Amino acid sequence: MIKSTRRTFLREAAQGAAVLTVAGSAPQFLLKAAAADAKGGDRVLVVVQLSGGNDGLNTIVPFDNDDYYKNRPKLAVAKNDVLKINDQLGFHPELTGFASLLESDRLAILQGVGYENPNRSHFESMDVWHTCDRKESRREDGWLGRYLDGRPADGGDVGALHLGKEKQPRALLAQKAHALSVSSLDRFRLRDAEQLRGKIEALAAPKIDGDDLLGFVQASTSTALVASKRVEAAAGNYSAKAEYPDSQLAEKLKTVATLIDAGLGTRIYYVALDGFDTHSQQAGAHASLLRRLGGALQAFLDDLQAHGHGDRVLAMCFSEFGRRVAENASEGTDHGVAGPMFLAGNPVKAGVHGKHPSFTDLLQGDLKHHTDFRRVYAEVLEKWLKVDSREIIGKAYKPTSVIA
Repeated sequence: MIKSTRRTFLREAAQGAAVLTVAGSAPQFLLKAAAADAKGGDRVLVVVQLSGGNDGLNTIVPFDNDDYYKNRPKLAVAKNDVLKINDQLGFHPELTGFASLLESDRLAILQGVGYENPNRSHFESMDVWHTCDRKESRREDGWLGRYLDGRPADGGDVGALHLGKEKQPRALLAQKAHALSVSSLDRFRLRDAEQLRGKIEALAAPKIDGDDLLGFVQASTSTALVASKRVEAAAGNYSAKAEYPDSQLAEKLKTVATLIDAGLGTRIYYVALDGFDTHSQQAGAHASLLRRLGGALQAFLDDLQAHGHGDRVLAMCFSEFGRRVAENASEGTDHGVAGPMFLAGNPVKAGVHGKHPSFTDLLQGDLKHHTDFRRVYAEVLEKWLKVDSREIIGKAYKPTSVIA
């Protein structure tokens, strides 16, 4: 019998489960080796991150405002092209998916969302959104990670799943709980799973007092193996009941729909759409991004509705900041401040919430926010996930009235 040392086991375990990334306080070299338990539940939150700073003015177009057209002689969306929401606002013409969701009472538009003393750095601002704290006092864990930490583990499925090739969002980092990060559904199926299980079961090394590292690997790897088998079974049986567009975002959301329909207890799903940093030649790029966003989200929610899950899924779209009011010399827009957020699904109070920020009262050329994003988080946490938002956000914020 070959002697197996603790160091050898840990290295082999990490290699065997290398397709997984785990958020939490485990040592870095184990993060790809494990997944931990988190309690499941009926309600699901799907976060869609619009990375780069989405131009809210060309997303929800104030077509009845002359200042909009004065500031954007080349980039402004023509009045006749917008998909009208009311007599003042309309969707970008490529956001037909959002228009359909609004028409079916499944889209809430929150205007003028941001935070005090805004930071125009992508990384710093995104970290504020992820942690709910400023740099000088920021905690290491994220707001969704803190939510997961407050839920008792019961040996069920992982509490959160991030789908994408980008680094796992800081919002999911936790002190105790763990979230999986995978690039695709195929990568969720652990290869050599039985060999890895055999290594765990064969290991007879005694536990060192005060050292729970081995126990962490044993428990979390076992959870990963169970989840992998369930996902593999789900993928083979799922039949979409909506036509998903051909895009990476649509593929991610179709995967999320597959896992939800499979009955996984995962409560949080996180995906991202990158490319919104439109400093130059914005018109075409932004139109393409909005087309992908609207089409993917509509198909996803239609699919869930057809499978009977429409009432238990809430989607939230956000970006780290908006863009400046005036277009730049490169036919693009630079980093701004306030922008819209979106909540979508059967549970929302559909329509426009809040007034459009003023064009005459600007912050260094940017739209001022009037709704702190943590009010939206408080709404999601308290009304949807049913937890005390103060414990997670760090202080009391009045929830917005967006979820029915």
